[in-house]
Amino acid sequence: MKITGIETFLMHAGPVPADEAIARPELVAAESTPFRNWLFLKVHTDEGIYGVGECSGWPRVVETAIHDIAPSLIGEDPFDIERISQMLIVGEMSHGMTGTVGSGAMAGIDMALWDIKGKALGTPVWNLLGGKMRDRIRVYGGAATPERALELKDRGLTAVKTGGIANVIQKVDAIRKAVGDEMDIAVDVHGLPWFTTKDAIIIGKALEPYNLLFYEDPVPPEDIEAMARVQDNVDIPIAAGERLSHIWGVRPLIEREIVDVLQPDPGRIGGITPMKKMAAMAEAHYIMMAPHDGTLGPIAEYAAIHLLASIPNALIMERQQDDVTSRYEVVDPVPTQVDGFVLVPDQPGLGVDIVEDAIARYPSRRNFSVRGDVGNQGAYEPGTVSEHVYVQQRYHRQRALKRLR
Repeated sequence: MKITGIETFLMHAGPVPADEAIARPELVAAESTPFRNWLFLKVHTDEGIYGVGECSGWPRVVETAIHDIAPSLIGEDPFDIERISQMLIVGEMSHGMTGTVGSGAMAGIDMALWDIKGKALGTPVWNLLGGKMRDRIRVYGGAATPERALELKDRGLTAVKTGGIANVIQKVDAIRKAVGDEMDIAVDVHGLPWFTTKDAIIIGKALEPYNLLFYEDPVPPEDIEAMARVQDNVDIPIAAGERLSHIWGVRPLIEREIVDVLQPDPGRIGGITPMKKMAAMAEAHYIMMAPHDGTLGPIAEYAAIHLLASIPNALIMERQQDDVTSRYEVVDPVPTQVDGFVLVPDQPGLGVDIVEDAIARYPSRRNFSVRGDVGNQGAYEPGTVSEHVYVQQRYHRQRALKRLR
């Protein structure tokens, strides 16, 4: 079997700016809604078997990378997944250290190769990764309000995640009072703007009484020493990893046991192959895996399901709950969710395909946005949104932190 070509499918996933909503005014964006795109692909072979994958990280830019890479893959055996993965790393290294765009391109290709191999052998991807350890994967959804948390609880979910920079203690307190003690709560305080290290520790210590599932991205991801300081000073499991793009990026987090929960993004980290390696690295340090979902579409979700079905240190999977209606239109089938768990598919390969006609109904719009341009949701200090700073201290500290003491 030989690879004969790669086909890409870029789509808008969510509302669009008002000045661009010409054909479909119902998709007009709220001011606070960021612009999101999904990028799917098909890797075709000379035997008529194709695989599907998904790329994230900056989809409109990643699509260009895919078409630049594609000629080098023509004629390759799609079963040689590790060799192709190494070949892509070597090729991208000519342009500098592999970043989100390069790993985003690799991710979709990698997923598609596993899909091809599973289809050709008539077995699910999880079986190729070592076999199935569990039939269902626990999931959590996002909840900014107690009402949303109760809605997810009524659907059978046993965990939710809330967060943000502004009023996070009050949010957690309100949700805990609403859902009771039997539901897990995770907190994500990623920027922008990011907390300073000291503020992240102060907020983290104030969150300790709520017995959180994890405290996610408390400081900027590139500041490993700051993350280590938070780990040493806050008695909550620390989670991070969604913005990293290869196994070398997660290496210090694992080897120094700076995190308790590793959150690789299947569409940014390079796909299933590096995630399987990360899981083994993490297992040796008793670190759990909880793949990121965030802005991802449903193909990457399937990749995460197959990984978590096959590894011992699977904690939970982030899953977007009805974030955009197109999520359920552009793939077939959608993952089956029963209460707070998704069922592991038994079909060959990933067990999912894209619906091209549905994707075509959502032409790609702009992908780049600045947080202050689309609503800061109270994250920036009053009057500072236009500064667009990367890290910001709570300079009204008495007002912002007085209730934490």
